[in-house]
Amino acid sequence: MVGSRPIYTSRMRFLRMLSNSLLAGALGAAYLTILLLQLNPQVPLASSTVWRWYGTLVAFYGIHLAVLFYTLMLLREFFSVEIFSPGWISVRLLAWLSSAAAAVAATLMWLNLRGFTTLFDEPTARRFATGAGATTASAVVLLGIAIAHYSFGRRGSRVGAALLAIAIVGSLALPLAARGPGGELPLGARRVTIEPTPDKAGGPRVVLLLLDGASLEYVWPRAAEGRLPNFGRLLDSGASIDLATIRPTQPDPVWAAVATGMYPMKNGVRSTASYFASGDTRGIDLLPDHCFSHALVQLGVVRAEPNTSAAWRARPIWTLLGDYGITTLVTDRFHQLLGSMFELDGRAAYPPELQPVARDAFVGSDSASAEVLPAGIPIVTPPAPDVGAARWDQFYSRAMRDLNVERPVQFSALRYEGLDTVGHQFLRYAQPRSLGAVSEEDRQRLGPTLDRYYGYIDGEIGAALDRLGAGDLLLVVSGFGMQPIDPVKHAISRLLRQPDLSGTHDRAPDGFMLAFGASVAPGRHQRGSIVDVTPTILYFLGLPIGRDMDGYARADLFRFSPERPITFIPSHER
Repeated sequence: MVGSRPIYTSRMRFLRMLSNSLLAGALGAAYLTILLLQLNPQVPLASSTVWRWYGTLVAFYGIHLAVLFYTLMLLREFFSVEIFSPGWISVRLLAWLSSAAAAVAATLMWLNLRGFTTLFDEPTARRFATGAGATTASAVVLLGIAIAHYSFGRRGSRVGAALLAIAIVGSLALPLAARGPGGELPLGARRVTIEPTPDKAGGPRVVLLLLDGASLEYVWPRAAEGRLPNFGRLLDSGASIDLATIRPTQPDPVWAAVATGMYPMKNGVRSTASYFASGDTRGIDLLPDHCFSHALVQLGVVRAEPNTSAAWRARPIWTLLGDYGITTLVTDRFHQLLGSMFELDGRAAYPPELQPVARDAFVGSDSASAEVLPAGIPIVTPPAPDVGAARWDQFYSRAMRDLNVERPVQFSALRYEGLDTVGHQFLRYAQPRSLGAVSEEDRQRLGPTLDRYYGYIDGEIGAALDRLGAGDLLLVVSGFGMQPIDPVKHAISRLLRQPDLSGTHDRAPDGFMLAFGASVAPGRHQRGSIVDVTPTILYFLGLPIGRDMDGYARADLFRFSPERPITFIPSHER
């Protein structure tokens, strides 16, 4: 019996370490839940959604944080000469752990507020900043309590325990109070009915080519070497500007901002999907950044449902141009496609009466062509993720040509997704120094893949240039660039058994706009934003800019800017 007591005490000591670790992990999950609520102010505070998300975050982050804290305690026990024996709820230990958790939470809040600044209106951003400031102050107070306990006594008194409890409750309550009760649901998307307007006869045409994941840094040297001659023609004889993009740098919010001239806080598209906690029916728009939150989706902990056009709260340019009698033609993938590759969603072509022609272009593709990617993109083992996007580029390009024959228009827009898909998969082989660990055989076999796809896009630009008439305008717009993936994220993606991706746009690399036409002033122009595209098109066509748009008309791109003033109306919305 005497010999068993030290073993029992030792076991209890480690169990007490575990109990404190679990409490600290639960507190860390609570801070992340508050951050989630700050990012999604439409979620009511008094709802089951809050508790479902807290349970989800406890099960993922809380457990991992508890393991981290427990590991740190074991390391401290291993290297320390003193026996570490905390209480079941140790004031001294929890003061240190809670101050660390609050400090990390405050850092995440400030980083997310800075990164997602275009997603919030001014009052929401102010409440977010107030909550982040309150969490920062709480972290300082908790650190002070921890230092006081370390300096004046190793055992926590009742007064110290009360102060710690008040500080922890305050660190949770203050940012929630700053956020408010929530429940401010965004305005629903409105179906816009455009009255028939006589088409304008003649007038200059605008051809808009939209590229996912294209980077001028990649284009410049290859155009200079003559490998991308049509890009080179645009750079030499046209205008070019870098475009600041938005975060999250996902196709849906980026292209919605391009098409409306408004940031997500106005156009309603804040991310590429809605996210649902287990068993919940209320979705949220945003997951926190800088904490690997999208692993929740990849591991199946959180359900993601792609956006549809119902998320839009503002009118895209192709609908508002109809108000002025300008004929438009858009083949796009802003909307979710249903069914198999050869079935076209009802909103994949605009205007609706041209859908049968677009459908014929897809159905007319024989099965053999469906097996070959544009520009000879190889099928690798394992296959590249979403490699079908490259095929879609080919089919949409064919559909656009057929539709233009059926109905010549003054404004047309076509989006190419495949460059982003190929860049994610093959950037490491095109730039082996960025990640290394690329064999010479793989570099020679797969290295030219991205170049070939840029060559395919270059050919599409050349075809558009050949069809350009006098006075017409060609705009090639990349909504965001592509960069080598961070080594840490690359290692984590491999641990999660995700596809071996090497390109990313998580850090919001700039996109670009290239303009070509008789009225374009050649040269490299001052950096702009993706929301400048729609106002610039309106200005070129001699139409007024909505004052509720966030972008600016880039009159400096054109030779006629002194003689054509920029005009405004309050709004193009109805």
